[in-house]
Amino acid sequence: MSAPAMPLVSILIPAFNHERYIERCLDSVLEDPYPSKELVIIDDGSTDDTAGRIDAWIARHRHELAVEFVRRDNRGIAATLNELAARARGEFLRLGSSDDYLLPGGLAAMVDYLSAHARKWAVIGDSVVVDQDGRKLHESGMRDLHRADKRLYASDEGIRLAVITQWAVGGPVALVRKRALETVAGWSESLRIDDWDFFLRLAAHDAIGFIDKNVCAYRIHGTNLSRTRDTRARILNLLEAQSVAMRRECLFQEPYRTLLRAQSHYLGAKISFLQRRFGSVTVHMLVYLSLLAASRVKRRSALHLAEGA
Repeated sequence: MSAPAMPLVSILIPAFNHERYIERCLDSVLEDPYPSKELVIIDDGSTDDTAGRIDAWIARHRHELAVEFVRRDNRGIAATLNELAARARGEFLRLGSSDDYLLPGGLAAMVDYLSAHARKWAVIGDSVVVDQDGRKLHESGMRDLHRADKRLYASDEGIRLAVITQWAVGGPVALVRKRALETVAGWSESLRIDDWDFFLRLAAHDAIGFIDKNVCAYRIHGTNLSRTRDTRARILNLLEAQSVAMRRECLFQEPYRTLLRAQSHYLGAKISFLQRRFGSVTVHMLVYLSLLAASRVKRRSALHLAEGA
């Protein structure tokens, strides 16, 4: 593609209390050679110097790309993403994170994929995993950190299975068509951790593609919300995920509806374990295994019917 023909990509950065990491994040946007891009940043009520560092960075680089920066009170990640998307002008939205950073070449690879696959609304890639100082911990976030089977992501059926049973996406690895948000209604502002819910809704439409390429660096540090070791916070996160699983069952046909119901009981077993209610753990696991077996039977039946058609 020639530069004038390249679609505009809006890189969305929800920033919150990441003064140590934000400049590396913003530098990575410039380092990616994709030419048709804009940067949209919202500081979501940071109490450290994150906003000041963003201001200083913009002063140094405002002549190099279009930047919109908003500072406001804290409203949470989902509300911030919805506002960022509303402010974006691009055909494609790159979902960023102020403690992670992009890897050069990722934008072009993801734009190329969506340009070649008109029925896909989003594409995800993989990430390298780094520590708080930028030292590499894992070559593949999906395989090495989340223990995912990346072969599943080669088909729509595999992606449905992967999104339901083993959410393995970490960091800013997604590019989304802006118009897709009109169908899946953006991010649910009632949720603390919103990404599984968002991608379940995409998976229900077979709208997710995958490229086996590291498109970002996912940083692990002491304040990652989804990786907390605090028992109470873990229970709250799991309760939220369980609620999402039950609420989104209706979006799927069988056997995926049963599989999502099974996943809600698996999450229930984790919650009961953390609460030291071991009898409840047993009950949830028995129901989980029963529903998992039922989903496999339904899946085999569906395959036989498809082969006989």
